[in-house]
Amino acid sequence: MMGFDLIFGPSVERGPRTRRVYLTFDDGPNERATPAILETLAAERVPAAFFMVGDHVRRFPDIAREVVREQHMVGNHTYNHVKLLFAGAQKIRTQLQKTHETIGAVTGVSPRAFRAPHGYRSPFLISRILEMHYTVFGWTCGVFDTARPGAEEIRRRVRKRLRPGAIVLLHDGDGYDPVGDRMQTADALPGIIADARSAGYDFGSLAELIA
Repeated sequence: MMGFDLIFGPSVERGPRTRRVYLTFDDGPNERATPAILETLAAERVPAAFFMVGDHVRRFPDIAREVVREQHMVGNHTYNHVKLLFAGAQKIRTQLQKTHETIGAVTGVSPRAFRAPHGYRSPFLISRILEMHYTVFGWTCGVFDTARPGAEEIRRRVRKRLRPGAIVLLHDGDGYDPVGDRMQTADALPGIIADARSAGYDFGSLAELIA
């Protein structure tokens, strides 16, 4: 792991090993799924982190602002959901900076966290992350909710993979399609929260883990 950190820079993959887990949502905002997810989170008083695609923020500014109004953490997820593994320094700079500026202009909050699309990082990313004073986040468990296996199956997969300190990767949007359907994830969320609480977990904000 240390070798990867030297090449790609450090990434937070898990929180402290306590009975606390962290819900994260990638690829939004989305005009249907994000409001539904926000409604559940508000009703259950659960914090979450949303790693946003810059072009989706441009398309759905009111929804991006609502995420911030609800006091959830917002992170940078590139402007066009670009796979960074083979991206050069200039492309990385453009993708991160444009997203940073778009989120700031739309929501009034400048992100302090970054997650690479698909987790693919480039050696050129390190210097830009340092310049922008970002903390990079990965995840402990993904459940492939993007395949839309059904709300109950998404719920079951999360329940099976919960661990102390787990950072759970879910999706409120489609990185390549601004109107992609993520309602199965939204529909699974109440059960995910209920299952975690029944197992003795509570929920934290990734903001607690920012360096």
